[in-house]
Amino acid sequence: MLDINFIHQNKEKVLKAAKNKNREINLDKILDLDKKRRKLIAQSQTLREQRNKLTKNKPTKETITEGKKIKQKLQAIEKELALIEKQLNNLLSFVPNIPIDEVPVGKDASFNKVIKTWGEIPKFDFKVKSHIELGTDLDIIDFERGAKVSGFRGYFLKNEGAILHLAIIFYVFQKLVKKGYTPLIAPAIVKGFALFGCGQFPWGEQDTYKLNDDNAYLAGTAEQPVTSYFSGEILKEEELPKKFVALSACFRKEAGSHGKDTKGLYRLHEFWKVEQVIIAKNNLEEAKKLHEELQRNSEEILEELKLPYRRVILSTGEMGEPQIFKYDTEVWMPYRNAYGEVMSNSIMGDFQARRLNIKYRKKDGSKEYCFTLNNTAIASPRILIAILENYQQKDGNIIIPKVLQLSTGFEEIKKKK
Repeated sequence: MLDINFIHQNKEKVLKAAKNKNREINLDKILDLDKKRRKLIAQSQTLREQRNKLTKNKPTKETITEGKKIKQKLQAIEKELALIEKQLNNLLSFVPNIPIDEVPVGKDASFNKVIKTWGEIPKFDFKVKSHIELGTDLDIIDFERGAKVSGFRGYFLKNEGAILHLAIIFYVFQKLVKKGYTPLIAPAIVKGFALFGCGQFPWGEQDTYKLNDDNAYLAGTAEQPVTSYFSGEILKEEELPKKFVALSACFRKEAGSHGKDTKGLYRLHEFWKVEQVIIAKNNLEEAKKLHEELQRNSEEILEELKLPYRRVILSTGEMGEPQIFKYDTEVWMPYRNAYGEVMSNSIMGDFQARRLNIKYRKKDGSKEYCFTLNNTAIASPRILIAILENYQQKDGNIIIPKVLQLSTGFEEIKKKK
């Protein structure tokens, strides 16, 4: 949520940001409603002052009558004010955040900027198999029964596939705990305020699973419950930044992705993710440093897995509404003969903190909204696509990355006899 005073002072910047993010906003209506809101607040304040003066003296028939008139006027103003504030807040909820200058301006992914590549693309002297074929041949993924039991995009991980999935989650979780991140197992069921606060609502509501309860939804990422952890609280400046590594189940309808990646493990309704979340001071330069730290954590994971990847700065049209800056990390997927996104690293500024009312008290006693950041540490089973395809052998077996072999208890996935 942008501050209304900021919008008044930066009208052209706000309009430009919305346009660059492919979003339409009614800024004139917003400013007009705020003008009316301020006028009504001033009127109500004047009436309250008049009422206070009346109560200072002994009541008379005239002052009682005048007091009743003031009360009626106040009730009418408060009713109108509540209606205007509801309309204003609804319109404000659709205003996206302002990207920083480093973000490439463009309407779609073609304007994204690759700024780093790592690792050598593997060369195979045999026909490359997809993770779907490998998973089926090795009896470690069952898509057919997954669809039968769970529906479209359903799957079972089984045998060594299930163990590999757990091994990589545990390896990443431990790695970040050792770096000083507070470990959390986050709830997958969240209230609507958490989804609004993080910017999932209103834009991504179509992709969110709603439960039968009036105010219960399935989270699409641990970012949502963890960022909301301190909602409505005032933190101490000396405690910041607060760094978390959180594991949760994730659920997404993928309503806007019909026809995209309909087979395999890339785009699923249900998966697991280890997420990094930071609550920081309201300081852009410090946030940039923390953003690089989050990125380095994720890149270390891919390098230790020896998976080729690239880092991409997302354009304004691709980065999403709450972000001011965003990296995507894409790993090489041999069967596609292309990179696929596996991690998203975002600076949100104080956008989420304003919606969630997360502040910190500074040393001088003043209060300020926090900055929030988040980045995927690992998402599984999507990462299994890259592991299975990059580590496949001519005989159809899969070598396990060395950093995972202790956790898996095996060095290779072999065809069943």
